[in-house]
Amino acid sequence: MSITHPKGFLASGVAAGLKSTGKSDVALVANQGPSFASASVFTSNRCKANPVLWSQEVVKDGVVKAVVLNSGGANCYTGPDGFQTTHQTAERVAEHLGIGAGDVVVCSTGLIGLMNIREHLLAGVDAAAQALSADGGQAAAEAIMTTDTVSKQVVVESRDKTWSIGGMAKGAGMLAPALATMLVVITTDADLTADELDQALRAATRVSFDRLDSDGCMSTNDTVTLMASGASGVKPSVDEFTAKLSEACTDLALQLLEDAEGADHSIAITTINAASEEDAVEVGRSVARSNLFKAAIFGKDPNWGRILASVGTTQAAFDPADLDVALNDVWVCRQSTPAEDPAQIKLDERDVTVTIDLKSGDATATVWTNDLTHAYVHENSAYSS
Repeated sequence: MSITHPKGFLASGVAAGLKSTGKSDVALVANQGPSFASASVFTSNRCKANPVLWSQEVVKDGVVKAVVLNSGGANCYTGPDGFQTTHQTAERVAEHLGIGAGDVVVCSTGLIGLMNIREHLLAGVDAAAQALSADGGQAAAEAIMTTDTVSKQVVVESRDKTWSIGGMAKGAGMLAPALATMLVVITTDADLTADELDQALRAATRVSFDRLDSDGCMSTNDTVTLMASGASGVKPSVDEFTAKLSEACTDLALQLLEDAEGADHSIAITTINAASEEDAVEVGRSVARSNLFKAAIFGKDPNWGRILASVGTTQAAFDPADLDVALNDVWVCRQSTPAEDPAQIKLDERDVTVTIDLKSGDATATVWTNDLTHAYVHENSAYSS
């Protein structure tokens, strides 16, 4: 049930005709309270879609009572009419739920520059409101899919099983960091304030969604919204909640990585013994964005020189003459010279690990990416046709 597993939430997913495939394309998640505290993070892309512009204002007071999402069109760069569509979508949700439009987060995903047919979208909202149920999590998760091949959902329980977290996400391409990397709705029945949720969400996204760098392309629509119903009546500590939220966000991030467009390999790049966490992330991200490295992994070529070349483009602290690199735990490079035989490395399995030892401190960070394949190029060359 994912997002409806925590007490106090209803969800639905319906087909409104926004997708040419006829599949479901409008999802609605409603918080029944008694609390309506929330926190959200959005793309830092300066070119933002209309739903992001709307929702950034909605979340300022820390209260969100519903999230409505559509796939089929991003409603980005669609002019004043596009913003009006977002506004009317929120108003229609509010009318059905007896709440204010200013408490409704709106999310859209799909092709930039595509105007969603307003009448279809609003009719979809009507149908979604009628279909709301405690069993609607699966339908909602399926309705937000675009190039996704499977829905992404998660449930995490507290240690004593008195409260829980549920989540759903969509995303298969344009997965690059900046507070969020896709559309995500997270629910919890824990009783926390908006400030506490914000603190926890930013800490959790920093080590999960922010570390997912599939193709280096940042979307205009990225949104992560966390809603707390307080229906469990339990007030966990912020530290305890943050740990469980981080677990949920990391699970969703890795599901997104597993479904990355056309990917044959999921790659975890861990930088160890860095002078700072920032250095470790910078090094990992540099390797993750190397098309040469990603193409090598696709070709099952353990070309570790491409890793070192990417490390050298960063401002991280290290001695270029004293770097160690391992691929799938085979230390092919020691002290910046060839070490173990790369022929030992088998790249037939989906999961690949890269370890980079900077020998400059005690900080560690992992960045996740995937290989660059023919299928990725084909899918994105024909995305709008």
